[in-house]
Amino acid sequence: MVQAKKYLGQHFLKDEEICLAIAEGMPETEANQKILEIGPGRGAITKYLIEKYPNLSVVEVDGDSISFLSETYPTLDVIDFDFLKLNLAEINEGKEFKIFGNFPYFISAQILTKIFENRNYVSEVVGMFQKEVSEKVNAQPGNKNYGIISVFIQAFFTVEYLFTVSEDAFDPPPKVKSGVIRLVRNDVDSLEITDSTFKQVVKLGFNQRRKTLRNSLKSILPESVREEAILNKRPEQLKVQDFIDIGKMIENNQ
Repeated sequence: MVQAKKYLGQHFLKDEEICLAIAEGMPETEANQKILEIGPGRGAITKYLIEKYPNLSVVEVDGDSISFLSETYPTLDVIDFDFLKLNLAEINEGKEFKIFGNFPYFISAQILTKIFENRNYVSEVVGMFQKEVSEKVNAQPGNKNYGIISVFIQAFFTVEYLFTVSEDAFDPPPKVKSGVIRLVRNDVDSLEITDSTFKQVVKLGFNQRRKTLRNSLKSILPESVREEAILNKRPEQLKVQDFIDIGKMIENNQ
């Protein structure tokens, strides 16, 4: 049996009902759809995915898990690589694919950022994160959890919070609850501003979330737009489109 490694943040799912619920989290997905599972570990979710989706690949960095998966599922495409360094354009020959994962808590933000940056390839995600992170992804303006990752993901994905998972569903149990969410790619092709401007506006805004945007963004605001009314607001009051509109003002007045 593969033992959980603390340095990899491994907490293996052992609750079969939860594993099955995650595997069934994409009800509209066709059987021949390309699927990528991230961090399969002992294969708790994999065994259900491989029955539903023959075109399944898994990406794993733990050598023990790779050996176990390769022996248990000889036909499974096991990618020995760090997901954060993986070229997602190569997963399905430049075409869209879908992601499942029980994600390590300590790299949740990096995983979500990579999904944001590769939204042209990732059409849907069913993933389990620390409950607090899942709630942040799903948070709406005015909510205390609404922040950088909420805006990044919601710019290109519709978010649904599916269910909460208790600590005792894992081996070893984590110290916090987990939350399973589904992300479905929306129909936004372009924000009409560069990614760099969008990310800069969102990050600067929320890094000083108690200040008005006029103050938190002063280092990048052109003089000609500094009296715009929207800049009187704080970042948690803004919808995704508001951040985009501010980005447009900046780019159009440089």
